[in-house]
Amino acid sequence: MSEPKVFLLPDLGEGLTEAELVNWLVSVGDEIRVDQPIAEVETAKSMVEVPSPYAGTVTVLHGEPGQTLDVGKPLISVLPVGARVASADDAAPAPSPDGIAASSMPSGSDRPDATPGAASSAPAAAEAYREEEKAGSGNVLIGYGTPGGSGAARRTRAPRTVVAPVASVIEPVEIPDVDISLLRTRVPGKLGAVISPLVRRMAREHGVDLGNIHGSGDSGLIMRRDVEAVIHPMVEASPVVEVSTGSTNGGVDTRTGLGISSRTPVKGVRKAVAANMSRSRSEIPEATVWVDVDATALVELRAGLKKSDAHNTPGLLAFIARFVTAGLKRFPDLNTRIETAADGAQEIVGFAGINLGFAAQTDRGLMVPSVRNADKLSARELDAEIRRLTAVVREGKATPEQLGSGTFTLNNYGVFGVDGSAAIINHPEVAILGVGRIIDKPWVVDGELAVRKVTELTLTFDHRVCDGGTAAGFLRFVADAIENPASVLADM
Repeated sequence: MSEPKVFLLPDLGEGLTEAELVNWLVSVGDEIRVDQPIAEVETAKSMVEVPSPYAGTVTVLHGEPGQTLDVGKPLISVLPVGARVASADDAAPAPSPDGIAASSMPSGSDRPDATPGAASSAPAAAEAYREEEKAGSGNVLIGYGTPGGSGAARRTRAPRTVVAPVASVIEPVEIPDVDISLLRTRVPGKLGAVISPLVRRMAREHGVDLGNIHGSGDSGLIMRRDVEAVIHPMVEASPVVEVSTGSTNGGVDTRTGLGISSRTPVKGVRKAVAANMSRSRSEIPEATVWVDVDATALVELRAGLKKSDAHNTPGLLAFIARFVTAGLKRFPDLNTRIETAADGAQEIVGFAGINLGFAAQTDRGLMVPSVRNADKLSARELDAEIRRLTAVVREGKATPEQLGSGTFTLNNYGVFGVDGSAAIINHPEVAILGVGRIIDKPWVVDGELAVRKVTELTLTFDHRVCDGGTAAGFLRFVADAIENPASVLADM
């Protein structure tokens, strides 16, 4: 008799130790193949699919949607193809020398019910994970797999029959060549119209049948707005329930005496942001400097370029990003990181390049993807990369490397209609530059009062890596570049 193979939640990289199980893509009894996506999980970085390193029959799903799972803990149990199924005629385990029947369950971290202890220590879990890789395809890291592994995955439901109390053998099953992604996201008349995991999750949480939706995107792609269009009428039609202080829905808050309307667990992206911001504020002695800038010349420059080439003109953020990378070359102290050794000794680590992070608002919260080697890109190239990465994070497909490799952050909070903000540094970086909205303001030009396009730049920096003179010098460099853009954009 063969025991099922237990696949442990794999190492997610970037120091991530847990993930929320969003959705199972298989069920108990399903026949699966190597590298077939078996579950969607959401980490503090992104939402991704986990491929199976084993082929066979699913016997146990270790977890429920919405549950947070630790790395190295059981995720799924699979009985290999051709393995013998346990029967009533199987002999009982032979007694051990001490008279106690030996367990037929695997030991250590291979056991679905393993508990912390000597047999399931961190080294043992790591060794078990390495054995998982050897036994399967090796493609257990999230987001990776053999070519075509996820695009041509097959799935079928094992026939539900009564198992007689005799030994039996699982026979190979002829599996139809069906794309698993289409099984989950098929739209009538639009077989190619698949949707993102975030949209699928929204539909699942609100009970929306995706099979009845005609997508409004390209080639019938189902967009978030399509699902929302179905959800809103449902919400509007729901009866309004009045909550009084005596309501039992959420209880009564003892401090305020008010009824509690909701409780939202801090997890996923919000949990990671909270931890990072708290660490930043507790560890970094930050200081802030700011300056108002006349951006009229930059706005006029972009308007002129747009008239001649409307499709390839960079956005204002890309121009400012170009100025920032040029400024960091001049003031490299702001493009560093502080590392602390075990004995408390600290050193400032500099980088041979700039990975420029930028804040992007998404449905999952504020994300900060980074443009790799941004100092080598022109304004047009920066614009293209900023747009690409923004789309990636909003679809929930950003990798840990894309979200955790920045060396300096640019935050354009002007899009929210505010002028300034003393932002919190994105640890372990040492500085962040904020850009407020560009609005008409009275401004003195050559001794005369005029109406100009004015914005506010705010730089928050770690006072351990530099003093105010360096921070002010960098801020003034970026401000001067905005007011006289031609001098910096010669190589655009």
